[in-house]
Amino acid sequence: MSGGVHRRVHFVVPEGVDDPGRVSGGNVWDQHVRDGLTQLGWDVRMVEVDPEAAADVDAALSGLPDGAVVLIDGLVGTRSPAPVEAAARRLRIVILAHMVAAGFPDADPETVEGERRSLRSARRVIATSEWTRSELARRQVVPAELVDVAPPGSDEAPLATGTATGGALLCIGVVAPQKGQDLLIEALSDLHDTGDWSCTMAGSLDADPAYAQRLEALVADAGLTERVTMAGVLTEDELDRAYGQADLVVAPSRAESYGMAIADALRRGIPVVASSAGGIPQTVAGSRAALLVPPDESAPLADALRRWMLDPALRARLKAEARRGRGSLPRWSETADRVSRTLGGVR
Repeated sequence: MSGGVHRRVHFVVPEGVDDPGRVSGGNVWDQHVRDGLTQLGWDVRMVEVDPEAAADVDAALSGLPDGAVVLIDGLVGTRSPAPVEAAARRLRIVILAHMVAAGFPDADPETVEGERRSLRSARRVIATSEWTRSELARRQVVPAELVDVAPPGSDEAPLATGTATGGALLCIGVVAPQKGQDLLIEALSDLHDTGDWSCTMAGSLDADPAYAQRLEALVADAGLTERVTMAGVLTEDELDRAYGQADLVVAPSRAESYGMAIADALRRGIPVVASSAGGIPQTVAGSRAALLVPPDESAPLADALRRWMLDPALRARLKAEARRGRGSLPRWSETADRVSRTLGGVR
C-alpha cells in the first residue's frame, strides 16, 4: 500500500501510552493498532495529550492541518469534549470508544455527558466490542450505524504449564472498582480450606489508591496475606511468566467492554472464570473453556472457584477446551485492518 500524506492519520492518545508503569487495556489497544496501521502502510503520527487538560487537547488539535484524518482515544474525548467538538468542524475525526462511560459503577454525570458530546461530533466511532456498539446505541449516545467494531486481538503465545494442583490463580487488570477485585477477595475468603491455592492480582495500583488500600485491608482481614499477592504493574516478561505459571485466570469485573486478559489467557490454553458483565460473554462465545458467573456477586464466584479446585475432571476438561480453541481467537492484525477500513472511509 502507498504511504505519504494520502494515508496519514494523527492518533491522539493519553500521555504515557508507552509508559510500562501505566499499562492498561486501552494503552495496549492503542499500541497494537498504531503498529498494525503502520504495517498496513499508514503514516501514523502519535499525538500525546493530557486528557484532563482541555487547553492541551485544544492546542494539539489546532496544530493539525485542515481535513486531516484524526483518530482520538475516547478517554481524551470524554474528558475534554469541547476542543474535540470545535476541531470536528475542520478535521475528519474518528473516536475510539474503549468503554461506555455510563456503564461504570457510580458513573460521573459530567463524564457521561463528555462522552456523548465527543462521540456525536465524530464522523465515525470505533467500538472495541459488539456489546459496546449496542450499548452506545441503547443509551442513545450515538446511532449504531455510525459505529464500527474492532475487537482487541491476541498474539501468539506459548502454552501455560500451570501446576499439578490447579491452584495458581491469576487476576489481571487495573486495580479499580469496575474490575471487581474486592469481589474476588470476598470469594477467596470462603475458600481457606479448599485446596492449596494462591492468587496473584496484577495491575496498576495508582488508578484508585483508596480502593487499592481497601483491597489490602480486605486481604489482611480475611487472613489471606500468605495466599493473595497484590503485584502491581508487571513488565512484559513478568506478565509472561505469570501467565505461564497460571492454572486459571479470574475476571470478576463489574463493567467490561471486552476482556483482553481473558483472550490472552485462552490464547495460552488457560481456562477462565469470569463475570458475565458487558462484552465478556461475547469474548468467550467461541470457547468452552470459561465458567461465567453473575457480576457484582461474590457467592457465585466462590462457588465456581470451589468447583474448579475440588473437581479434577472439570479442570482437565476446561484445560483441554482452552488448548483446543486457542487458534480460533482474533489477531491484532485483524483489529488493525478493521480500523484501517474505517479511517479509509473518512479520508
